[in-house]
Amino acid sequence: MKNLSLSRWAYAGCALFVLAIGIFYYPKWNQGQTEAMLSWDVSGYYFYLPAVFIYRDIKQLSFRNAIHQKYRPSDGPYQAFLHPSGNYVLKYSCGLAVQYLPFFGVAHALAQALGYEADGFSYPYQVAIGMGSLLVALLGLWVLRRNLLHYFSDAATAVTLVLLILGTNYLDYAAITGAMTHNYLFTLYALLIAATISYYAQPLQWKAIVVGGLLGLMTLTRPTEILAAILPLIWGVANRAGLAKRWLFWKNHWHHLLPAMLAAALVLSIQVAYWKFVTGEWWVYSYQDQAFDWLRPHLFNGLISYRKGWLIYTPMMVFALIGFWHLWKRHRDLFWAIGLFFALFLYVTFAWSIWWYGGSLGQRAMVQSYAVLAFPLTAFAQQVLSVRHTAFRAIFWALCAFFVYYNLWLTHQAHRGGLLEPEFMTRAYFWRIFLRWQAPVDAKKLLDTDCDYGERRRNIRLIYENNFEGLPVQEGCPLTPIEGQRGLCLSAERQFSEVIVFPIVPMDGAKLRVWATFRAGEKEWNVWKMAQFIVKVKSGEQTVHERMIRVFRMLNGGETREIYQDLRLPKVSFDRIEILFWNAESDKPLAIDRLRAEQFD
Repeated sequence: MKNLSLSRWAYAGCALFVLAIGIFYYPKWNQGQTEAMLSWDVSGYYFYLPAVFIYRDIKQLSFRNAIHQKYRPSDGPYQAFLHPSGNYVLKYSCGLAVQYLPFFGVAHALAQALGYEADGFSYPYQVAIGMGSLLVALLGLWVLRRNLLHYFSDAATAVTLVLLILGTNYLDYAAITGAMTHNYLFTLYALLIAATISYYAQPLQWKAIVVGGLLGLMTLTRPTEILAAILPLIWGVANRAGLAKRWLFWKNHWHHLLPAMLAAALVLSIQVAYWKFVTGEWWVYSYQDQAFDWLRPHLFNGLISYRKGWLIYTPMMVFALIGFWHLWKRHRDLFWAIGLFFALFLYVTFAWSIWWYGGSLGQRAMVQSYAVLAFPLTAFAQQVLSVRHTAFRAIFWALCAFFVYYNLWLTHQAHRGGLLEPEFMTRAYFWRIFLRWQAPVDAKKLLDTDCDYGERRRNIRLIYENNFEGLPVQEGCPLTPIEGQRGLCLSAERQFSEVIVFPIVPMDGAKLRVWATFRAGEKEWNVWKMAQFIVKVKSGEQTVHERMIRVFRMLNGGETREIYQDLRLPKVSFDRIEILFWNAESDKPLAIDRLRAEQFD
């Protein structure tokens, strides 16, 4: 039993689990359109490859619209924008395209032989990028294990591997959405730290060049990863004397530093050459209206908001934050490099104006940092394993078990379960679905409002109803009335209903529920174009309270459904209610009937 390595077994188990999730539970290469492997941002990272190697069209991207019409990888072709030069510039840098290249090459060589179109997006390309991304994840986890064993026990390293895979959103980005930047960057961070450890153990010029090349590739993948340069520069520095010693080291090894910088610059020159070739300019800011809020970073929201708070959706990483204390006490040579890197990484990540980073499971922008945060996490795990206090260890393992269950539940709900809303989570909706495997479809309205009294109503009083039979026939509506001969109808041509107004008498403690029946033709999936059911509480011409819900959150294509929304009536004076239906620029028709309003306690 002397040769038994817990961390090796932990790695094997984690690797098998990642492969099982990626291949059998939710293989994205078997999904279509916006759920495909090459969809949304991934398609933007990837577009360089078909543009260069298949269509020979890196300037106009004339194939792009045909690909979007055929495969529909996103709601629209946002991956490139028209530059003043008259050419199209891809939004994302080309670092991931460089890393995809070997997997793309295999797919392109086999596509026609397997009976598929060699168009860059057919099934072999989806499979190749997916399988390649799984291999990248396994490599990153293996290198991380080797890194941790330089400083921590085998048992603590094993615990960390299991907690990262089972208990954090790294599972999702390793096994399912692995073609995103975060999986590849996790592995690059692990490789960078491994190269750094090796370099300081035996300073050789070729090792410095490897470090520089890795930093260049990381920055080419995501420009803000330039922060990773902190790690090799001060890795192993424990105090002021160590800092002075490191400065002397670099004075003596400047001939290593310059080739490393040259290697990084050489890798980054790929992007600069692309910009120059396409636009005639050496530098292009491709994110257009998106930028950093440097003076007002969204730290609170980024860390603990219900919309996308890192610690709300990945509470396991609280242990990593606690572990910084143990790094300070026992591994101060790691504390300063990791601590400084993490502080700056956190600030830059949440200074981005789109701090929630679109649709994702938790804070995806934090995932690559786990290859670094694994060190304080392991420091904490090692401390727990060394403590003899039974109650303390029991609490730790109980919390770990809960966090693992919670993470697996979140992962399922983000994909097959469907309860997790990837971009617009709210506090009310979070607690309505928390740890449930099924929830009523009406719960979705809590993504737009925090008010739903369900069955908890007393003294219900009907104060208004309208079946719209007095309306003139609406010409051009493709949907038949829900009931009788008349009804409201929204369509591409008719975006707004009439404003429906009725008086209301304020009553102490009273609430308002407004019902309407809806019939859909085709479902609107774009959340920004979902028809809105708007209720306003008015005092004269002033709106004193307003609520809205998006109808298609709860309405499927071809379905007729009664939907309500509740309002807390304000304490200020008011005299009437206004109701409006808006199609939100959608072209999907919607029939509306049987409107009624109730006051209740």
